[in-house]
Amino acid sequence: MSGSRLNTQDSASVDELSLPPPSVSHQVLRVQSGNCVLTDDEVIEEVPVALVYNGISHAVMLASPTDLEDFALGFSLGESILTHARELYDLELHSSGDGISIEMKIPPARFMELKQRRRNLAGRTGCGLCGVDSLAHVSQMPSERLSAPSWKLSVEAVAEGLRQIPHWQTLRQQTGSAHGAAWVDCQGNVLCLREDVGRHNALDKLVGALAQQDKLRQDGFALITSRASYEMVQKAARAGISTLVAVSAPTALAIRQAEAAGILLVGFARIGQLVAYSCTNRLGFPTVEATSDQSLL
Repeated sequence: MSGSRLNTQDSASVDELSLPPPSVSHQVLRVQSGNCVLTDDEVIEEVPVALVYNGISHAVMLASPTDLEDFALGFSLGESILTHARELYDLELHSSGDGISIEMKIPPARFMELKQRRRNLAGRTGCGLCGVDSLAHVSQMPSERLSAPSWKLSVEAVAEGLRQIPHWQTLRQQTGSAHGAAWVDCQGNVLCLREDVGRHNALDKLVGALAQQDKLRQDGFALITSRASYEMVQKAARAGISTLVAVSAPTALAIRQAEAAGILLVGFARIGQLVAYSCTNRLGFPTVEATSDQSLL
């Protein structure tokens, strides 16, 4: 077993930890245009990652073994285990043949609250409900609606973000199977991006990175390369992200939650087009006349 203690303000020592690579080479048989070729292909890696608080394991996730300090902080904030990055007193990574353990020290009061609502979240890379122990835990949104920002989202900013995001997704370039979550400024410039095999994990990593850099209050929006499920809206709301843009579709529950939280929720984002589902008055162009033409979607 190898271990590395990380200061949440300085993650340089992560390089000293022997983590699995984010992708591995695997021999495949590629069939194309009637030809069969044996070749090597890069395949994304996923490993069990245990999140341990004050010596007690709370959750085991399947995640990409990259930016794990960001993941731990973002998950802790997104699950309301912590309310601020400064409540993460210490973080230590341990890697073994069974997976990776992230051991965190948090305030006693936060730990007592966690113990009262512990649940098993093993393997939440699909629906996001694995291990939730009651219906009351399905939707736990912040009690206060987010304040509307002073700026408006433009189609041009979304288009520029979409143009830039592929250049930031090195893991997706290597494997073709990594989700990305990016923080984009009002002009469409990507400022930060995190990747993971799971869309929830990618957003957790982004929230953690932004929290450490104190950028969550800066103007901008989150751009995700996945669908906008209720968990993604929930995580955005808890992080104070008022605009969430997805390249795929939202769910009806996600739309209802976005409306309630004051989040501008955008789906089917493409260069030059998008579909806004909530808080549509925050788009940067005049409201168009309603139509039933499904081709506009």
